[in-house]
Amino acid sequence: MSKATSIYVCQECGAKSSKWAGRCLQCGTWESIVEEALPAHASSRKAVSSSIKPTKLADVEDLRVARFSSGVKELDLVLGGGVVPGALMLLSGDPGVGKSTLVLQVASVIAAKGKVLYVSGEESARQIKLRADRLGVGAVDLELLATTSVDDATALIDTGDYQLVIIDSIQTLVAAESSAAAGAPSQITLSANMIMQSAKTTHTACIVIGHVTKEGTLAGPKLLEHLVDVVLSMEGDQYGTLRVVKASKNRFGATSDVALLEMGESGFREVVNPSEILLAERRDLPGSAVFVALEGTRPLMVEVQALVSPSVLSYPKRAAVGLDQNRLGLLAAVLTKRAGIPLSDQDIYVSIIGGLKITEPAVDLALILAIASAYYGTVIPGSLASFGEVGLAGEIRSVNLMQARAKEATRLGFDHVLAPAALKGKGVVGLADITAALARIKASSKRTK
Repeated sequence: MSKATSIYVCQECGAKSSKWAGRCLQCGTWESIVEEALPAHASSRKAVSSSIKPTKLADVEDLRVARFSSGVKELDLVLGGGVVPGALMLLSGDPGVGKSTLVLQVASVIAAKGKVLYVSGEESARQIKLRADRLGVGAVDLELLATTSVDDATALIDTGDYQLVIIDSIQTLVAAESSAAAGAPSQITLSANMIMQSAKTTHTACIVIGHVTKEGTLAGPKLLEHLVDVVLSMEGDQYGTLRVVKASKNRFGATSDVALLEMGESGFREVVNPSEILLAERRDLPGSAVFVALEGTRPLMVEVQALVSPSVLSYPKRAAVGLDQNRLGLLAAVLTKRAGIPLSDQDIYVSIIGGLKITEPAVDLALILAIASAYYGTVIPGSLASFGEVGLAGEIRSVNLMQARAKEATRLGFDHVLAPAALKGKGVVGLADITAALARIKASSKRTK
């Protein structure tokens, strides 16, 4: 039988098969399977050299490499204290969120002291120059290479002349060794491996920008996240100003810190007090509640808004911006069953102001208060904040870092904090269930027309 020279690979999940199919059996995506040539392999396995010996852990030299600053203190915090030479960092985010702007700012700062290479497979050198002029860094001595060839990019990295190399983006690179199209799982994996080997050999720090799919996950094989040292993600509403940079993986530090940046006409600037920005335009209106959120280990004061109106549909609508819509439906059912608020014929709309995405369950209590406030037409006092997870029985459960949340609320002048009963302290109102929470705000709120 003739030996196979090609294989069929799903462009969504990277699953491989020996024959083509219209639908991937692994992820279920239609028309995603593409034929790719198999690389040539040696016919026999090489014999293991007798000179190869393992090294004892105690005998390994303790070589502590000095980090260097990215020029953005908030980003240094997320990276664990700065950029590590030889580190391969992956930055992903939605289109238009500001990934290229951030890395260009970082490159301009480091280029003032060392050599920086910016490899772009998406934009020409002239387009990068235009963005640099807009940011006010057009005169910086930054080297540009507009190419989609990963072989050309790694050849420059191998010279060891650069302190930092930026790749924008990994999905546009093509290796001559592979015949697959740009963005294919095999091309992304091969390109990432080549960049990683060059970075480690020459101790050159590399920032690689990655695209995301329409579901918000990183485009390409999961192997890409395993190859890199640091995985960063930039979040935020592209029409808003606030951006959050998180680390889901960091071999050189913790993943609990986040960077908070504000987008302006001249690029990003660090946010000293994000809570004041998020609450700057808040007004005392029905359906508005203040939630003490947590980004990493940093507490933030966020406004949660809700709108409740009679539905004209047989199935009332539930819509959420910045929140899990399934969670909204669950909490609406809890309010109906445990608090006696009839929401089965009401449309409910909720939103997190500022473009943030809240995934932690601690938002439950503030969300329930906002919905109840909107339904009854009452105003929650502006001096009251809240946080806590709500169970199906209507009980309010403890969440992490409650003391830090309460401290942030007190620092910003909030007189009372509605929280789980386990939390004690000045200004803290411990509550056992949502019935007590609703009774508390009903007694201190005022009704509007």
